[in-house]
Amino acid sequence: MSMRSKIFEASQTFWEEEMSGKILAFLREEIYLELPFLSIALSVLAPKADERLQTFATEGEHLYYSPEQILRVFPKNSRYLDRVYLHTVLHCIFSHLWIGGERQRDLWGIACDIAVERTMDGMNKNCTKRILTFLRKEIYRELEQNGVGVSAPQIYRYLQGKDGEQLQQIGREFFGDDHVFWPKEVQGQAPVSQVQKKWNQVARQTRMEQKRRGEENGEGEEVLARQLKVQKGRRNYREFLRKFAVLREEVHCDEDAFDLTFYTYGLHLYGNMPLVEPLESREIRKIRDFVVVVDTSYSTNGTLVKGFLRETFQILRQEDSFFHRCRIHVIQCDEKVQRDTVIDSEGELESLIHDFEIVGGGNTDFRPAFDYVEELLERGEFGQLCGLLYFTDGRGIYPKRKPSYKTAFLFLEEYEEEKVPAWAMRMQLEREELM
Repeated sequence: MSMRSKIFEASQTFWEEEMSGKILAFLREEIYLELPFLSIALSVLAPKADERLQTFATEGEHLYYSPEQILRVFPKNSRYLDRVYLHTVLHCIFSHLWIGGERQRDLWGIACDIAVERTMDGMNKNCTKRILTFLRKEIYRELEQNGVGVSAPQIYRYLQGKDGEQLQQIGREFFGDDHVFWPKEVQGQAPVSQVQKKWNQVARQTRMEQKRRGEENGEGEEVLARQLKVQKGRRNYREFLRKFAVLREEVHCDEDAFDLTFYTYGLHLYGNMPLVEPLESREIRKIRDFVVVVDTSYSTNGTLVKGFLRETFQILRQEDSFFHRCRIHVIQCDEKVQRDTVIDSEGELESLIHDFEIVGGGNTDFRPAFDYVEELLERGEFGQLCGLLYFTDGRGIYPKRKPSYKTAFLFLEEYEEEKVPAWAMRMQLEREELM
C-alpha cells in the first residue's frame, strides 16, 4: 500500500470516528430529552470504536460501536439506534453483565434481552417505539399468564422450558446489542467488581431521580421502577448478609501486602534468593459455619423457599464469602424440626436447591429450631457459628432467650414488628425477587 493510500485510509477512519462520535452524542441527547431521569446512566459509557461489531456492545465501561454501521444506519433509521443505545445502557443498570452466575451464557443473554425489550416496549416514547411482532406479543402474553416477573432470572427460568428452535427464534426477535464483552468468568466465584459497584450506584441514583420526577406513569416506566426496586432489595440483602461474616486468616498469597520491587531486586542481586517473600496468609471476612432455617408451615410456598435459598447462596458465592472449608446446616422446621441438611462444600449448594423438597406443613413455632441448634453447639458440631437466618412469614412463637450467635428473621410480607424479639435482626424481602 502506497503512502498516499495509507494517509487516505487514516483520514477516512478519523472522519468516520469523528462523525459517528457526533451521532452518538445526538442519540444520547434524544434519549435524555424523553427520559431525563437516565441522565447519569447515559454519561457513564465512554464511546470506543470497534469495526468488528455489527451493533453496540459494552463491558460496563465503554460503549463499543462500529463507525461504519452507525453512519450507514443513522440516515435511514435513527430511532433504531436510539433504541439499541438504550438497550445497552439498561443492561448495565439492571446488572445483567454481572449477575448471570453459573447460568447458561446464551440462555442468560436471551433472558436479559427480553427483560430490557419488555421494559422499552411498555414506554410510550419516541426513542423506544417499534412495531410489535406476533412472536413478541405472544412471549409477553405467556410471561403475563405464567406470572413471570420483570427480572432476567425469572425470565431465564421460564425460557428453560423452550426447545432449541424456539430459543433461536426468540433470540433473533429480542436481539439488540452484542454480549461479546460481558465478563466471561463465573461471577458466582468472583467478588463484586468495581465496575458493577459503579453501576449499582448509578441504578440507585436513577431510581431516586425517577421517583423525584414522578415519571412512573407509563407501563414501561413502572416496569423500570420494578426492575430497580428488585435490584435495590438484592443489594440491601447482600449488605445484610455481610453482617454475618467473621474475620479469619486464610492461606492465600496476600498480593496487596507484598512489595514486588524488593522481591525482583533480590532475585537480580543474588540469583534465586528474594529479599522478601509474599505473605502466605491474609485476614479476610468470610462465612465459616452457618445455619439457615426455613419455615415449612402450611403457609409457606415451595417456589419462594427455593428462590430464597438460591438468592442467598448466590449472593454468598458472589461475595466470595465461603471459606474453603465450611459447614452450613439447612434446617426445615414448622412446629418441630423436620429435616437438617448439612452442606460441607460449595459444590453441594446447587444440588440442594435443585432437589429441594419441603417437609412439614404444620403450625409455626420458631423455638424448636433454636433448641436444636443449641444441641448441635453442645455436641461441638460447629467450629465457629457465624449466625442463623430464619426465613418465614412471621406468624409463629418466638423464643424469649437471646442465643449466643447472631440471629436474623427474614420476612416475606408485612410483619408485626413488636412481636419480633429485640435481640434479633429483621429484614423484609421482596416477593418478586424470589420468584
